[in-house]
Amino acid sequence: MADLIAQGPQNYHRWRREVPDAAMRRDVVIGRSDADWNVPWDPLISRAHVRLIPQADGRLEVIAVASARNPVYHQGRHAVRFVLVPGDHFVIGKTTFTLAAATGKRSPERLGDQAAEDGLDVTENVFDHVALRRKHFRDVNARIDVLTRLPDLIASSDSDQELLVRVTSVLLQSTPSAEAVSILSAGDLQHDPDAPIEVLHYDNRSATLGGSPISRRLVQRSIEKRESILNVWASGDSTLTTSAFTAREDVDWAYCVPLRTQACRGWVIYITGKLPDTETMTGSGHPVDVSDQLHDDVKFAELVGTTMASLQQSRQLQRRQAAMSNFFAPIVMRALASGDSEKVLQPREAELTVMFCDLRGFSSRSEQDSQQLLQLLSDVSDALGVMTKHILGYDGVIGDFHGDAAMGFWGWPLAQDQSILQAAGAALAIQAEYHRSDLGFRCGIGLAHGRAVAGQIGTKDQVKVTAFGPVVNLSSRLESMSKRFGAEIILDEATRTALLAAGRHGVRLRRLAKVRPAGFATPVEISELIGDAAIGTHQVTDALIADYEAALDLFRASDLDGALRLFRSLPTWDGPTQMMIQQILSGESEGEVIDLPK
Repeated sequence: MADLIAQGPQNYHRWRREVPDAAMRRDVVIGRSDADWNVPWDPLISRAHVRLIPQADGRLEVIAVASARNPVYHQGRHAVRFVLVPGDHFVIGKTTFTLAAATGKRSPERLGDQAAEDGLDVTENVFDHVALRRKHFRDVNARIDVLTRLPDLIASSDSDQELLVRVTSVLLQSTPSAEAVSILSAGDLQHDPDAPIEVLHYDNRSATLGGSPISRRLVQRSIEKRESILNVWASGDSTLTTSAFTAREDVDWAYCVPLRTQACRGWVIYITGKLPDTETMTGSGHPVDVSDQLHDDVKFAELVGTTMASLQQSRQLQRRQAAMSNFFAPIVMRALASGDSEKVLQPREAELTVMFCDLRGFSSRSEQDSQQLLQLLSDVSDALGVMTKHILGYDGVIGDFHGDAAMGFWGWPLAQDQSILQAAGAALAIQAEYHRSDLGFRCGIGLAHGRAVAGQIGTKDQVKVTAFGPVVNLSSRLESMSKRFGAEIILDEATRTALLAAGRHGVRLRRLAKVRPAGFATPVEISELIGDAAIGTHQVTDALIADYEAALDLFRASDLDGALRLFRSLPTWDGPTQMMIQQILSGESEGEVIDLPK
């Protein structure tokens, strides 16, 4: 297998990618944004600039994309199609692309074991990461530029792969004695010595040099100790001189830095290199202390690794929160972020305001669109989306869906002093949007307030976040009554009282009746919440509300004739008025309470 190396105008403008095997029949597009391999630093590279076609003999065919704006140069000439051999390169804009042989880099060797077999000593130095951080760089100026740019450089990575590329490039360019840098995933090496080591990304200083070997023993000990460890491979005695002292011609030493976060569990930074002959002896003629010489490099790798691990941990949390946001309301996510999830989601009693919202016109639409069920499903989803958008927008929790109805509630997991006002605001917003939309649906809404149990409720096989209790049942019954009364939003007495006490500007209420819902022994005073949305071409005025409530008072005082005359004087399009006229004419009203069947 071969690698393609991209090198831009700055040292950190660099990546190294493995070319797919020709047998995979996979082409690769290089570009600036809409490509398999992006080169974000070079504005002269188009969104998709060249296509790479791997060949069976290790070569690489390069074809310029027709829409590419700027020329591709190969061997000093403008070219639109050519073949690249290992060691060859091409140029686009300010970036050079070199094809490098990478023989053996995906097969980590047991370097530590091999060194012992060859009679070579391994000198090991373990760096305590806490003590290492306290020590100062000997040459701060040599590191300061990279360190100041490091957080932005890493954080601006668009993907995990881009992050690996940038970290590897920064370490290689900032460690003069390093020949190769790898980021490895050792998996469960601590518990299974034979577990595979995966090379997440690697780069080296030479375009022709293959991958440096990897000591499994060094990686394993670094992970076990959770510390950076330096190994130096020397011959015979432990003095480091210019004699042949390494297990390989291109490797004198290697150090391994573990990444200490759960998001990077088993990940290590692995750096190998050579010591220049001129640096193997001190000025006094004594052998150089390699660990002392590489101290700054190990410390720098620790800082880079800590920054990278922290970013990965943050990204993992963001991905987890994004996934959870599909299941939990924003207010639940805020509660989860500030406390133990099991405690937050545990069922408990709370003062809740519960809303049931049901589509009107669904049955007729189902019959009408029976041959276009997918379109019907899309329309219903859009209509339910109106409900959920405003429930969540007013800091509510989606408790459940019942066919073409949604249930939401307020007051859990965080107590909400304004839960009733928020629920009423959501109800009015839902009503207004349905009146403005062309979805072909209307809705009925029931709101009730009281004690209930909320949390993660269910069986051992299936659970969901919802609410349970009489107030939930009452809210459902109120929603059903909205159809019978011809009123879109119906409230219980607790909700009405709270709205009146708040004196919220623009909220209008109409007492409808005292009813006994099916399954309830205690009568409930119900009211209508009236928004600005007109009912057809008609608007419920303050005068209509006053006349209706006057007629209702006559009905409750058993003056049915007086109540009937006044109700009949009201507009015929008003649903609650027509409901009360039918109730009086049915002869079933013997008191102020109206018993409603299911």
